[in-house]
Amino acid sequence: MDKHSSSSAPYALVVEDDGLIRMDIVEILSDAGFRTYEAATSDEGAILLERERQSIVLLFSDVQMPGSLDGFGLARKAAQCWPHISIVVASGHVCPGPNDLPEGVRFIDKPFTAGMVHDHLKEILPDGQKPEPLKD
Repeated sequence: MDKHSSSSAPYALVVEDDGLIRMDIVEILSDAGFRTYEAATSDEGAILLERERQSIVLLFSDVQMPGSLDGFGLARKAAQCWPHISIVVASGHVCPGPNDLPEGVRFIDKPFTAGMVHDHLKEILPDGQKPEPLKD
């Protein structure tokens, strides 16, 4: 499920229905020092959040995907139920409206680079969970 070998590395949950984009995000987060859980729908993501809420420190979600919630709804649920989880929401088609995202949630436009994701992680993650430096 993850490529990172350190058993003390924090977990991130990637919720993205496009398999290629999901693999790209997982690779970016693995390079930043995370172990990852993956989900292709918001419902799978919500189940993983509930089951693994103690170990997950980051939710990275697409906006438009199958399931009963979109990425904005999943972000709102995660922020309300598990406030210790930092959240990044990404989309290439939809921009958040005034009440779409809870306070502290970061939105990132697709397509994004590893550097863009890394910069957001450095800003939103608490000390002790900051990402590892990017590899050249």
